[in-house]
Amino acid sequence: MNLRFQPYTLELKHAFGLAASTRTTTPAMLVEVEVDGVIGYGEAAMPPYLGESQATAAVFLERARDFLAGCADPFQLEEIIPAIDALALGNPAAKAAIDIALHDWIGKRLGVAWHRLWGLDPAKAPVTSFTIGIDTAEMVRKKTLEASIYKILKVKLGRDAESDRMMIRTIREVTDQPITIDANQGWKNRDDACRMIEWCAARQVLLIEQPMPKAQVDDTAWLRARSPLPLIADESVQRLADIKQAHGVFDGVNIKLMKCTGLREAHRMILLARALDLKVMLGCMTETSCAISAAAQLSPLVDWADLDGAVLIKNDCFEGVLIVEGRLTLPAWPGIGVRKR
Repeated sequence: MNLRFQPYTLELKHAFGLAASTRTTTPAMLVEVEVDGVIGYGEAAMPPYLGESQATAAVFLERARDFLAGCADPFQLEEIIPAIDALALGNPAAKAAIDIALHDWIGKRLGVAWHRLWGLDPAKAPVTSFTIGIDTAEMVRKKTLEASIYKILKVKLGRDAESDRMMIRTIREVTDQPITIDANQGWKNRDDACRMIEWCAARQVLLIEQPMPKAQVDDTAWLRARSPLPLIADESVQRLADIKQAHGVFDGVNIKLMKCTGLREAHRMILLARALDLKVMLGCMTETSCAISAAAQLSPLVDWADLDGAVLIKNDCFEGVLIVEGRLTLPAWPGIGVRKR
């Protein structure tokens, strides 16, 4: 098995503002796995706040390349993926890049898209939200108008109450489309958070992602018992082992390939969440169509999708899943459904 990788910097169309930071680029690593002349594509997208970088990814991928060189059968995912995970702690995005590339290779080798291998109906792929980062009122209006084809808007909040209310009021000046909110752990006081959620509920908001810091488990459970809107775990749920801990604290979970090490674990997380009667969102970072299309293969299984990462960048080097009138439209191409531009 031949593993290749190269750094790539994603250039955002607009500055992307979160509760604790703003950025205009996202470091990434593009990965290829080649066996018998068939190439599988993968990607690691690494926003700096998550602690990975092109440098750390390169170190891990070098180690993984040595391991994969001794693997004779790429189909043995149940052996290969846990072994890759065990090579080093952390590095979830770098691990996801290998996982995605292996899934892509297998699908291409079989000539079948992964949603078909999982027995999923692509017609059941949901609409995806479009993310509006924290910004000035003028830019929020501009971004909202640009997102006119989307049926749901995802709004980043969490800096302060005045800014949060400005964001929602400004969007409501432009559209009455439903909104989901991602506070990115920005609401520290549970009483203030409860009041903010009640205010949002009166303005056609559907749900709240990660309202409070992940360490404030008891406060989040208190908030859930009083919230008129469902609470969805994001930073509180990274990997499979975190799903059980979310039960009773949140109403649902947001699963991201770059946090959970790829498709194999994401699929298992969805099944466990369903068994625990948790709602499921499928999310992303700013990513190319490679990682977005990989995640989209799972989208018929989930309640909500937030897979707009590729449309937020201006240098997408892949073509894959399309967004048609706001809905994810999966191509019939084999593997994860992408072609390199």
